[in-house]
Amino acid sequence: MENKSIMIVGVGGQGTLLTSRLLGNALISKGYDVKVSEVHGMSQRGGSVVTYVKYGDKVYSPIVEKGEADLIIAFEPLEAARWLEYLKPDGEMIVNTQTVDPMTVVTGAAEYPQDVVARLTATGAFITPIDALPIAEKIGSVKILNVVLVGAMAGCMDLPVEVWEESIRQTVPEKYIEMNLEAFNAGYGIKTCKIEV
Repeated sequence: MENKSIMIVGVGGQGTLLTSRLLGNALISKGYDVKVSEVHGMSQRGGSVVTYVKYGDKVYSPIVEKGEADLIIAFEPLEAARWLEYLKPDGEMIVNTQTVDPMTVVTGAAEYPQDVVARLTATGAFITPIDALPIAEKIGSVKILNVVLVGAMAGCMDLPVEVWEESIRQTVPEKYIEMNLEAFNAGYGIKTCKIEV
């Protein structure tokens, strides 16, 4: 198969790295060659975090160049805007609508831009906004917001639900498995994807 490229972008503390592990484990279990590369700045302090995931029959490099990503999962709108140019013209971006103020906003040096998701959509890119925070809160923890988004991502991929559930069981600490499975199922099927990767 032709190699596929997925990017997971957000800020430190949002669970982007766990998300990449869930995705990588699911893909490896189906026999794909998978390469993952994590790039992050001050991830513990809300800095930008991006993970590249490439998979296919044979992958030589995990790096995704501009205009190559089939799918981008953005945990925060400004991060979505930062990485939009990496999306293929016919690619798709799932954007969590919860905002996280960057340091420049926290310190008062800048204001958080208005209508970021609307501006993203106005570019003509295929954008699907998801307000994952209240879903996670209803299940019981804001920390499972990332797994709600994993569920939404899974709806865009040709992998059985059981594969994702097994990846969660293998990756998440045992006492949190059921909550994470519930978060995954809440996210799964939220939307109809334009593409399937």
